[in-house]
Amino acid sequence: MISTAVVILNWNGRQHLEQFLPSVVKHTPEHVRIVVADNGSTDGSVEFLREYYPTIEIISLRENHGFAQGYNLALEQIDAEYFVLLNSDVEVTPGWLEPLVATLSNNSRVGAVAPKLRSYTSREEFEYAGAAGGYIDILGYPFCRGRILSTIEQDCGQYDDKREIFWASGAAFCCRAELFRRLGGFDADFFAHMEEIDLCWRMQLAGYKIWVEPRSVVYHLGGGTLPNNSPRKLYLNYRNNLMMLFKCAPTWQRCLVAVVRPIADAMSALVYLLKGERENARATWHAYKEFFLRHKELAAKRKAVRGCVKSESRTIYRGSIILRYALGGRKFGDLL
Repeated sequence: MISTAVVILNWNGRQHLEQFLPSVVKHTPEHVRIVVADNGSTDGSVEFLREYYPTIEIISLRENHGFAQGYNLALEQIDAEYFVLLNSDVEVTPGWLEPLVATLSNNSRVGAVAPKLRSYTSREEFEYAGAAGGYIDILGYPFCRGRILSTIEQDCGQYDDKREIFWASGAAFCCRAELFRRLGGFDADFFAHMEEIDLCWRMQLAGYKIWVEPRSVVYHLGGGTLPNNSPRKLYLNYRNNLMMLFKCAPTWQRCLVAVVRPIADAMSALVYLLKGERENARATWHAYKEFFLRHKELAAKRKAVRGCVKSESRTIYRGSIILRYALGGRKFGDLL
């Protein structure tokens, strides 16, 4: 059997473990290791696991290292051929794991694969954080098959084809362990948010592909660590997106982003101000400030990433998703 480890990163998520772990235990094959990496929780998560799930492996980290470094530190301690990174607020379904592992084992050039993500609370709809596969547009804005900006589609089977995508959601992320390690894992400076898109981009530059396998279905609650309207979350998304573009984008795309993105993001900050959301507007400016302060170290990272490119991604949408949305392109099918 192929050595596979399902790894759940937890930080003060005992309630989620109580609610969602039973489905993981029930629907994961017995030969697959289930590991919970605890990011310094103080809510009794570890004690709960030891009492009710004594067969689940626990990796205890002393403090909250965030999603990126938390997983990096945990996965250093796990020997497996494939890693399946699973959020603590994900409910899995019968047969969810086998299609993901089969995709990797049958194609040596696939670096990571994602299941189809549906909403835990609105179960007929796709889930915001991944839907049926992730993409980015020419300016670096992420979107999904089944979710464009804030518009989320119902899952009627319209995206049930297995295909190449740009990014796999970190909520349920299956990848080759050797490739994860060779590329240095997640960028620890991201802390949380968009680190999986950054890693998927680096995988593609290294000559690998990212796929979605809709035969695997999971249900994601979302917003378990930071609420969707959190200024902290907004700050991380803006900052990390800019850092990712600086590191990974080809020169022509970087030049376009450098001209257009400050204008677009300034307009977004202005909208927040007009709506009375001053903390969100401030988060946007703080993201840009932090990005510029990190210019020197980002330049070194870019040199390392772009210095050994084997292939450019073929799945970047060569248009503006915001412009298409404004013109009525509110479903992924409208972009085709």
